[in-house]
Amino acid sequence: MLGFMEYVQKCFYTATKWDEDNSYASLNATARALLDFPTPKGLKMNLSSLSSPNFATSYSMASLGVVDGSLSYLYSSRPLTNALNSGDVQLSDAASGYRNLKTIMKPDDKRDWEIWQGGLRVDRRDTLLYGRMYLPASTLEALYLRRLAPTRQLKILAVSNSRLPNGGTILAQMQQDNGKWSTEYLYSTDVALIGMRGLYNFGFDPRKAAAATSSKTAALDPRMMAGRFSAGAEVYYGILNKSGGVSTGFRYTALPSNVGSPLTFTMTVNPLMGHFQASYAVKAGEGAVFCSRYDFNIYSYESDLVLGCELWRWRQAAAANDSTAAANIGGTWQPETALVPTSEKREDNVTGIIKARITQNFNIGLLWEGRFKHLLFSIGSNIDLKRREQPFRTVGIEIQYNS
Repeated sequence: MLGFMEYVQKCFYTATKWDEDNSYASLNATARALLDFPTPKGLKMNLSSLSSPNFATSYSMASLGVVDGSLSYLYSSRPLTNALNSGDVQLSDAASGYRNLKTIMKPDDKRDWEIWQGGLRVDRRDTLLYGRMYLPASTLEALYLRRLAPTRQLKILAVSNSRLPNGGTILAQMQQDNGKWSTEYLYSTDVALIGMRGLYNFGFDPRKAAAATSSKTAALDPRMMAGRFSAGAEVYYGILNKSGGVSTGFRYTALPSNVGSPLTFTMTVNPLMGHFQASYAVKAGEGAVFCSRYDFNIYSYESDLVLGCELWRWRQAAAANDSTAAANIGGTWQPETALVPTSEKREDNVTGIIKARITQNFNIGLLWEGRFKHLLFSIGSNIDLKRREQPFRTVGIEIQYNS
């Protein structure tokens, strides 16, 4: 289950028209969400509030041997009218799972962002500020996010902890998204790391579609495309430790116009480390997703296989209606609806989400995400089948209330 602050950041991206999935860093986002989901440990409670459309607070407390917690504050210059409380938010929006990629859109023109009054420009760039303090460890986290232009944003992450080298670290990222391609330049104070990432989407280019003739426009219409093929790479170098790295990868995902089952296939290769990773996820129907991931190292011949699934539980009446509608339109699937303002609330037909994974070492992870009245909850456990005396490694429950 997404934390409230992560959910609010997701709402900020939606409000400012930023596609967080169109980047090389998000290439394996679907596999991570389906196979690397965290399971709660012990008892954890989160109380959050969006006291105004621009300001949010969150408090969490956990009990696992010792009592610890955190305090979080978030400010957005853009009013987040699309952020809903825990009683109204859709489970599909609050949970992380299969990522239905959006159709590539043409970026806004710079002039569309200009606001003039009395011959003077009065427009401002949207900014998000976020801070969290962990207790009793006194660890601090901070995020500064600023939209500089329709295609560019600046992101700065900082962590302060006495146990870290130099007492903390700062990561700065300059992100550029033109729809057709995206780039990212980063610098970290940890070992003075510098790096660059890039992702290119083959096929349809929204920037050129408007200038094409009517016949060509019909041929390039994204609704006529069955899928999107993306390829990218990253390179980084640590100045202090004089070591670097490089990786490359690609992703194919079915678009909403595809009449078949939604699927996503990714592959990444790190030639210096000899690491290879491939993942495949398929959405079999309206409420079932299956995913697999295989890792292999050509130097050590070590490998790892992880299998997982995600099952959605629907309301009985809604499930029957969805099945009838799917049959009437030839079995085509529809993308998940975007976050909507409070004035356009939808009835949530999903009553629960069950996630499961198993590794080749017979480690099992189980997670049940649901809602009870105005509370969101996650119940999970990690099970090691090789430890027959004590197979349950962790068991926990997390409860969230957002107002």
